[in-house]
Amino acid sequence: MKTALLTFTVLLISINFSTAQFSQEPLPYAFNALEPFIDAQTMEIHYTKHHAGYVAKLNEALKETGMENCGDMSVIFSNMSKYSSVIRNNAGGHFNHTLYWKILTPDTSVKPSAKLLKAIEVDFKSMDEFKNKLNKEAAGRFGSGWAWLIVTPENKLAVVSTPNQDNPLMSDSPVKGTPILGIDVWEHAYYLKYKNKRADYLQAIWNIINWETVSKLYDEAMLK
Repeated sequence: MKTALLTFTVLLISINFSTAQFSQEPLPYAFNALEPFIDAQTMEIHYTKHHAGYVAKLNEALKETGMENCGDMSVIFSNMSKYSSVIRNNAGGHFNHTLYWKILTPDTSVKPSAKLLKAIEVDFKSMDEFKNKLNKEAAGRFGSGWAWLIVTPENKLAVVSTPNQDNPLMSDSPVKGTPILGIDVWEHAYYLKYKNKRADYLQAIWNIINWETVSKLYDEAMLK
């Protein structure tokens, strides 16, 4: 799991090495690229306000605690219980959103790799059963949080959810695993278009999942 976490840190987190602080990667598509499933205004606010806010507050909190040279997310996550709620929420917010942008795509034709599809069929019986399970987990998350497809330490696939900006890589997470797909169920991710209809957002998002990226992350997480 340590190897997988380090791999994910390199893959998902952009670091400004001149200051050893965290920064946002450019969004890999235009704000309107995911329409009609996610609207341009939601994407712009989500990326430029919410995610950017997590990055700024994380860097500020690290500086205030003398950790301004800590540019390694794996160090933060592996010692999560030692840090303040400000660092927890904003480190999680940065990591989770970086993953979220990467597992979305305007290309609606991408499919899971044969290897990932087989694993889904083994652990969930079918793709439809997997989607239903993840949607149920996401819909059932009270308040704000995330729903995840993870690779467990036993190299099995599992669906879990976490509150707020927590994720299964945090050392004090009740369920441990490497996330390869994460769905944001904070209201700011969908409210402008879907209002209080979270279930409609959850159905729509399957049209824009970047299965190529998810498949690559699955392969990385399986490496020991």
